Amino acid sequence: MTDTAAELVARSNRLGADPRNTNYAGGNTSAKGTETDPVTQQPVDLLWVKGSGGDLGTLTSAGLAVLRIDRLNLLVDVYPGVDREDEMIAAFDYCLHGKGGAAPSIDTAMHGLVDAPHVDHLHPDSGIALATAADGEKLTAECFGDRVVWVPWRRPGFQLGLDIAAVKRENPQAIGCILGGHGITAWGNTSEECEANSLEIIRTAERFLADRGVAEPFGAIVPSHQPLPAQDRRERAAALAPVIRGLASTDKPQVGHFTDSDAVLEFLSREKLQRLAQLGTSCPDHFLRTKVRPLVLDLPPSASVDEAVARLKELHTQYREDYEAYYQAFAEADSPAMRGADPAIVLVPGVGMFSFGKDKQTARVAGEFYVNAINVMRGAEAVSTYAPIDEREKFRIEYWALEEAKLQRMPRPKPLATRVAFVTGGGSGIGKAIAQRLAAEGACVVVADLDQAAAEAVAKEIGSTDVAVAVGADVSSADAVEAALGEAVLAFGGVDLIVNNAGLSISKSLLETTDRDWDLQHDVMAKGSFLVSRAAAKVLIDQGMGGDIVYISSKNSVFAGPNNVAYGSAKADQAHQVRLLAADLGEYGVRVNGVNPDGVVRGSGIFAGGWGAKRAAVYGVPEEELGAYYAQRTLLKREVLPENVAAAVFALTGGDLTHTTGLHIPVDAGVAAAFLR
Repeated sequence: MTDTAAELVARSNRLGADPRNTNYAGGNTSAKGTETDPVTQQPVDLLWVKGSGGDLGTLTSAGLAVLRIDRLNLLVDVYPGVDREDEMIAAFDYCLHGKGGAAPSIDTAMHGLVDAPHVDHLHPDSGIALATAADGEKLTAECFGDRVVWVPWRRPGFQLGLDIAAVKRENPQAIGCILGGHGITAWGNTSEECEANSLEIIRTAERFLADRGVAEPFGAIVPSHQPLPAQDRRERAAALAPVIRGLASTDKPQVGHFTDSDAVLEFLSREKLQRLAQLGTSCPDHFLRTKVRPLVLDLPPSASVDEAVARLKELHTQYREDYEAYYQAFAEADSPAMRGADPAIVLVPGVGMFSFGKDKQTARVAGEFYVNAINVMRGAEAVSTYAPIDEREKFRIEYWALEEAKLQRMPRPKPLATRVAFVTGGGSGIGKAIAQRLAAEGACVVVADLDQAAAEAVAKEIGSTDVAVAVGADVSSADAVEAALGEAVLAFGGVDLIVNNAGLSISKSLLETTDRDWDLQHDVMAKGSFLVSRAAAKVLIDQGMGGDIVYISSKNSVFAGPNNVAYGSAKADQAHQVRLLAADLGEYGVRVNGVNPDGVVRGSGIFAGGWGAKRAAVYGVPEEELGAYYAQRTLLKREVLPENVAAAVFALTGGDLTHTTGLHIPVDAGVAAAFLR
């Protein structure tokens, strides 16, 4: 990496690390410098600029596009005008230096054409607040004097680059500009000066809004819409989340995220909520992720859950009709097809905000962007009136051919993408292997275990909280199960795939088996599976998206072995629950199937807990040879591993067996006595 590129990456990381400076994946930065052309051995002037996609806070050199400035400047002479603006993005490819690095973004012209060695384009809330104020041009002059120049709204592209280049040329005293409806751009002769100028614009705007702003920019508090107490909010959110997720997934399945931050709750409690929410967001980065406007529940939190659900369904129908009307009003013959009419943001006064996307990160970031939009609206209303760009312009960007092309380049989703899995006993052994496999296949995973520390270790090993979370769960307690499912719902919006894996075993003969032995094993496996399935079924039915429940039963559910009366009976109970629940839940599109493993010794929590030693004693073999002993009594002569059980769970849920329910799959390497009849 060259010194110029390294300096640019460092500056970008510093700016992107502070959310006051720009939103996630928002904005771009650049630097110009001279290097030796390896072909001609002559100096060549180059532009390093953040490429399409990526995030400033985590930018690396691989995320930079590298272009020749002489060729970029020549594009000015062949620019065909705003009516053929989109052609210029392809022209950037002919300006690349060497392999060129990342794909150039639509903002490349802004950086390449401006006569400054270093340029930052950012989306700070304070800057966008001025950019979206009804009298933003006047306020910009009051705030900055002639150091920052107002640029009227223009869609990002080559012409905007020409406009800003002209502003820089005609205003030598200026350090940057406010882009109407959009954000800020700053420049400097050195990287340090550029960064300082960016921060001066952002912090000066913050102070201006704070000093000049009214005390209550969102209006008076609506007493009936004040926030519920924290615990009540979470319970209400957990009750509503599956319904809302189902509505938001009408066109295609979505993962959800819930936020009840102070900024959100304040906005939801104020008299201007409906007017401002209806106006929608303005910055392109905002509405591309949040859609033009949210769905807002117009009931107070004192309404019953049933009343709220009924009204949400009515509002959702109206939202879809309004979105289709928006599409039809502005779509042209060559516009991409409508991508979906469901909301990405749902606001529930007194409770919080639900946001949705193709995965947890996308859903979370959509929520973060709407919080940015709330901050923007607060700032604009504090000193003026919030006036975002009009809906025709929003449509032009939302259904931009270049945006559609970017979406089409996205990699094909994994088989379990958008699905949320809840795995009991996920802290070790078979449950851990199942959680890892489902996550690897694209699912968001909730690792549930009585040992929460073990569950947390597994979740952390799988990945960030955008992929896996841990919950403590005593499956023998109805309250604990309800609480664990509630945490799952708040983490990802709902659940789709439940794996009843929690279990334990005590190997004793009939006469040695105590009441406690019997109760403990039945409480965890028979009763525990019932409690988890019952709580999960309510979520699945509320979502209306179908789903899967998988029981990890056992070969012992159909095979009578010695010293196994309590364990075998509990597993037989689980096995029949599969058939009973398949019959109960089929009308809701919920499939219920089972897996019957046997002899899973290596990595097994049950065997490590003493069961292995007792079974080895029953069969008269050393404990360390128990796995090999089990393998030799099978038809395939193979040892069964946790990963084999996980593979069976994926086979049942990965999308190929869509018409299968009530099935048990043996994963025992072939035990003839346990063949299902």
